[in-house]
Amino acid sequence: MTAVHEIPAPPGGTGLVTPRAVVPRPRPRRVTVVVRALGPVALLVLWWAASATGVLTPDVLASPADVVRALGELWGNGQLSDALATSLTRSATGLLLGLAAGLTLGVVTGFTRLGDELLDSSLQTLRTIPFLSLVPLFMVWFGINEIAKILLIAVATTFPMYVSTSSGVRNTDAKLVEAMRSFGMSRIAVVREVVLPGALPSLLAGLRLSMTLSVIALIAAEEINATAGIGYLMAQAQSYARTDVLAVCILVYGLFGLLADAIVRLLERVLMPWRRAGR
Repeated sequence: MTAVHEIPAPPGGTGLVTPRAVVPRPRPRRVTVVVRALGPVALLVLWWAASATGVLTPDVLASPADVVRALGELWGNGQLSDALATSLTRSATGLLLGLAAGLTLGVVTGFTRLGDELLDSSLQTLRTIPFLSLVPLFMVWFGINEIAKILLIAVATTFPMYVSTSSGVRNTDAKLVEAMRSFGMSRIAVVREVVLPGALPSLLAGLRLSMTLSVIALIAAEEINATAGIGYLMAQAQSYARTDVLAVCILVYGLFGLLADAIVRLLERVLMPWRRAGR
């Protein structure tokens, strides 16, 4: 719903009424929550109906009730909690390494001409290589241990952060940077006090992409002969054709993605409150 404010036509004018502004009315929080929940609820109802009518057989996909029972079983015997701890540790470690590398390289190439000339072309070339193609090479270099899994996640998350940081830093007001330099601020101080705050929207956009890719890379990494984690649970479930356990693992990966998006949204509310006020 929108409210349109009109102004009367000027004397002697054509008599046409022109809209002055279209101002969206704020939607109640409860309505927003209900609308966002409609899609997942509809999918759950369709899943339940397909399973109840026999359209979806257990050998293809277990019913929602069977998945809930499998969830309780895995949580009760401690398998799910152990797998969650292992997978979250892998994902978080690789993500932190990737964010640190992407942020550093983005600032160097975006803020200095020498860094841009030396590094950007090489990094842009490496960015075009699908990180999944590196799995065999990482297995040769690092074996099938945790290092290969963590580094694969780090590589996948570096380049989204690098591109967003570099773009945000380049778009910082050059006159403002020059003014701060004229006041005697060092390069590091200018980056900390001016450049990074100015590039904050781009940084958060890169963070969102990197956190999403960390989940995708985690799935690929846990295919490297994992002996623990959600990927290991999936491999075991596949061996025994346990579609209920497979569904639990897939839903857990989906929840990882939702959690990552929620964290970035929270950071946007805290670090950029003016966006919320504008809405």
